Formats: sequence, structure tokens, C-alpha cells
Amino acid sequence: FFLAVSAAAMLPSSAPLHEALGLGGFNFDNTRRNQVLGVQGVAAPRVKKTGTTIVGVVYKDGVVLGADTRATEGETVCDKNCEKIHYIADNIWCCGAGTSADTEATTQLVSSQIELHRLATGKAPRTITALTMLKRKLFQYQGNISAALVLGGFDCNGPSLYTVYPHGSTDSLPYVTMGSGSLAAMAVFEAEYKDAMSVEEAKALVQAAIMSGINNDLGSGGSVDMLVINKDGNTVLRNVVRPNERKFRKAGGYSFPKGTAKVLTQTFTPLSSLPIDVTTTRSPAAMEVG
Repeated sequence: FFLAVSAAAMLPSSAPLHEALGLGGFNFDNTRRNQVLGVQGVAAPRVKKTGTTIVGVVYKDGVVLGADTRATEGETVCDKNCEKIHYIADNIWCCGAGTSADTEATTQLVSSQIELHRLATGKAPRTITALTMLKRKLFQYQGNISAALVLGGFDCNGPSLYTVYPHGSTDSLPYVTMGSGSLAAMAVFEAEYKDAMSVEEAKALVQAAIMSGINNDLGSGGSVDMLVINKDGNTVLRNVVRPNERKFRKAGGYSFPKGTAKVLTQTFTPLSSLPIDVTTTRSPAAMEVG
């Protein structure tokens, strides 16, 4: 004789089934918490949208990196000619998309670590070493560092190109794009890329990809920066193309009269009215035992 009893009937009614059986599963406690906070008027933090187009391509003798030069603060363009290609080592450079402070701090930290590694080993650093340092740092912070990177270099193994995502995952491909304009740039790469390109062909392809991002993405703009890395070193190419130059400037510039920006409120507190607490302590004399 067999007695058929369901598993749910054998468990306490208060215990969730997956916990009582030790099966793991999804936990929706935070979802319920967020719903309660939302009803109370607390807005959940949202991921900040950033804008950039960065690319990289491997050619016959090296790597060409490219980036636009627009820095945005919300919907405001706060810098039209910033630098998004960061130095890691003489033979390794990195393009950064995301929060500019995060990309600069992360690349500077890894650059210093790479230099210490070079001094300790007495050898030129490898690109894969910089990649490992970057991905470990980003994975350590579980995506809270907003840095999406395109890493390129030339070492004893030849040219290499990688993408590093904010959570620490990586790709190794002959051509890569990152940033809000990455889809427009990737469309150009997928249509025009070919193996064993010359340096001039690679530069023209990178320029076309960045221009595609500038023309199709509001978060990208300014001009086109490029950098060539090969066995002979690196060549920085700033402002190769400046498609959006300002065509009109007022003769004599702009002059705003005093009072144009109105002061709505003004307060003044004199220093003499602030409470001052002065405590005098006597210093012990020499050889005095307290």
C-alpha cells in the first residue's frame, strides 16, 4: 500500500516552497519593497544615460582607435572637444564611454599598475595584462563603475582589441564599438570591414564609423579623434574631422549689461555675529610630569 501525500501538505504553510525544499529560486522581496516605497512617493534611482561613440579596428600591422569628443551633462553639451582616448602604456590605449570621472579614474589606476608591473618585470606590458586588471576592477564593483571601454594595444603577440563592459565581461573581436552611438558605428563596420587592411584604409573606416555615430546619435558629436598603435609606437590624431564647426559668430562678441541675471534673494551674515567658542589650554613646561 502506498500513501500519496503532496509535498505542499508536508510543509509548514508559512514557509515558501522553494525555501523549505532548499531549491533556491527567485526572490522578489526587493520588488515588493520598491513597490511600497513607490506608493510612499520615494522614486527609485535610475541609470543615468550617457552619450558617446567609441570604436576600434584591427588592421594588418596594428590597431586604430577612434572616438567622438562630445561630453554631455543631461541634455546639455558641456564640452565639445574632450578627450576620450586614455593612456594606459606606450603600446596600450583605451577609449572610454560612460561617466567621464569613472573612465578617467579607472584608466589612470590601471595605467599606474601597468607601469609598476613593467618596472617589476623589466618587460613591455601585454595588452591582455591591462585587460585582466580592468575587468577585475570593474567586476569587483558589480557594474557600479560606469565605464564601458575599448582597449587596444600592440605587444609581443601582435595587435589585439577588446571591449570591456561595466560589469567586467569582455570580448575580443577584429572590430568593436561601444557607447550610445555604437549601433550606427557598427553598421558601418559590418558593411565595410575587411581583413588585412592598410593603415589608411583602417583610418578611413574608423572615421566613417565615428561620423555615423555623430550624425545619428544626439549624445555623440564634436569632432573625430583617432589613435594608431603599431610596432613603431603610437600616433595621436586629434580633431581629424570637425564637421560641426560654428559658422556664425557675432562681430565683437557678446556683451551682457549688469543686472541681466537678476538676484532673487540675498542674505549677509557678518562674521562678528557668529558665536565663537574659545578654549584655552596650558601647555606643560619642559620636563613637567602631569
